[in-house]
Amino acid sequence: MSENGHKDFSRRQLVGGIGVGMGVAAAAAAPALAQQAEDQRIAPHATSERTMDDPRSKYPKPPFKPQTQPWPGLARNMDPRPDHGETSYRGSGRLADRKALITGGDSGMGRAAAIAYAREGADVAINYFPSEEPDAQEVVQIIQEAGRKAVAIPGDLRDEAFCQSLVAKAVEQLGGLDIVVCNAGRQQSRPSILDVTTEDFDATMKTNIYAPFWIIKAALPHLKPGSAIIGTTSEQAYDPSPDLYDYAQTKAATMNYVKSLAKQLGPKGIRVNGVAPGPVWTPLQVSGGAPPEKYEKFGSETVFKRPGQPAELASIYVQLAAADASFATGNIYGSGGGKGQP
Repeated sequence: MSENGHKDFSRRQLVGGIGVGMGVAAAAAAPALAQQAEDQRIAPHATSERTMDDPRSKYPKPPFKPQTQPWPGLARNMDPRPDHGETSYRGSGRLADRKALITGGDSGMGRAAAIAYAREGADVAINYFPSEEPDAQEVVQIIQEAGRKAVAIPGDLRDEAFCQSLVAKAVEQLGGLDIVVCNAGRQQSRPSILDVTTEDFDATMKTNIYAPFWIIKAALPHLKPGSAIIGTTSEQAYDPSPDLYDYAQTKAATMNYVKSLAKQLGPKGIRVNGVAPGPVWTPLQVSGGAPPEKYEKFGSETVFKRPGQPAELASIYVQLAAADASFATGNIYGSGGGKGQP
């Protein structure tokens, strides 16, 4: 015994004890280490190679097959079928227990966002045009398979009363609301302004501009500090195509309402941002949004010589809704394949 009453251990005993402990630990770790060595022998450097994707060859390139669909189109009928992250997106709890409403959630960027949000832990309500029910039901199933609540609310966003009821239903069925993604859009290609009817112009404006106004106005009383509003704008806001006269205007307006609302709602703790896709393969193109000569070579002008896929934008929508992006507001985040917009 030492003067303080504790047993003295010899150096031999101490070293021997450590040796025994290390021996037990080594024995326990041996199978795992052996397996790791075997894995490396069979597939050396496999781990690093699996994380590397060449963006040039990751997805299909034009030319694409001639194909047309009635507006608003179905993703399931496109060839090639768009990738929304159905099999690739992996969540990590970044949006745990959040409650999101996404318009145009059946296909395109809205579908990609809905899948990503659910796999990040959010409950999701999606809106879509009634004829898009087959695509919407696929999204509902994916959300539910992620263990989250899915709410499907079909309807026409060109109607103010429906937009108000859409928000009310989402709040009621989700038990609240803290993410609003105004993504739905109408795009119809017309060679000349002379070909754009008043009915065409009115339908595009109501879908792309009036609907976000009505929805955000109805949602605002339910949004608490920390909530996020996200609008889908476009490269068309910066570099409009001659055949998208009315659509391009609405995307410029979207960019501006994002920046205006961010200043208005920032003092309330609510962030507002936008996403500006470049050429992304969605039903918009094959349901009247582009003439055949354009969509058959769609995306060929990007640096990757292909269009983007909705899945490639999913993480942007997640980041803009996540709490760790708390200083991001009033910004437009682009994904344009090297075209430099925004």
